[in-house]
Amino acid sequence: MKVLYFAWVRERVGKAEETIEPPAGVATVADLMDWLAGRDEAYAHAFENRRSIRAAVDQAHVRPDTAIAGAREIAFFPPMTGG
Repeated sequence: MKVLYFAWVRERVGKAEETIEPPAGVATVADLMDWLAGRDEAYAHAFENRRSIRAAVDQAHVRPDTAIAGAREIAFFPPMTGG
């Protein structure tokens, strides 16, 4: 699956996107964030406050408990503000 990173999440991870194959035990968006955070210090820093990160699966905003099976694309970004 393709994973996209936006704003400060992208800056901390050090890349805008990547293609990954998470292990079988990674079933939800929250699981994916946990797995990514364990990859290295940059990911750990990016995902240290998971409550401040939003996610979208195949361009639809989702909650952390959303299943990722069959997803083609998952995006992570900070909360959006209007103005």
